[in-house]
Amino acid sequence: MVSKRDFILVFANGIIEELSWVEPYLAQARHVVAADGGIRHPLALGHLPDVLIGDLDSLPEGVTDALVNWDIEVVRYSPAKDETDLELALLYAARRFPNDDLFVLGGFGGRMDHTLANILLLAHPLLNGHRVYLVEERQRAWLIVDETIISGHPGDTVSLIPLGGDVNVSETTGLRWPLIDEVLAFGPARGNSNEMTGERATVRLAGGRLLCVHTTGGRLADA
Repeated sequence: MVSKRDFILVFANGIIEELSWVEPYLAQARHVVAADGGIRHPLALGHLPDVLIGDLDSLPEGVTDALVNWDIEVVRYSPAKDETDLELALLYAARRFPNDDLFVLGGFGGRMDHTLANILLLAHPLLNGHRVYLVEERQRAWLIVDETIISGHPGDTVSLIPLGGDVNVSETTGLRWPLIDEVLAFGPARGNSNEMTGERATVRLAGGRLLCVHTTGGRLADA
């Protein structure tokens, strides 16, 4: 299910094996940003993004010539840059739409270094205060820095993975194996594969940062 809040859709150049689930996101997004070769995903659904960002070295065949006839904004960078194309796209979206959620599609698959870098972008200091979600058809990942609510179904999997150090968990509710005033250490996989016992779970932190990965067998509910 697509979030009812305003959101900006950002397409990375990862793998989306089946695209039909993406259509509701495209229909409801307030703005669509493509990070370089990520433009291939909306194009496959007959949709032009509002903005194309990157060094444009991985565009699909024919797109470079077609750009002159398309009514989209193009923000081009030199290949000699420190940021990835997705990083540039997220920073652009965060600056231009500071109050909207950012949904990233196509952030996984292919090269492992790209996948890991995309996950770690959730902790980018310039994205502090922004709600950024990495979204797949039946999975969603985001960073918890204080507390979060997870909406889903009984039996959904919730994994809580420390990023950058140990995490002090004040309390979890709605999970089969609760945590109360406990530490999830950076490295061990103790927080993996918990389960929701109802349609709502909460996680509250006293310190640190957790990557929350919600996996469902049905449709994703609002984050």
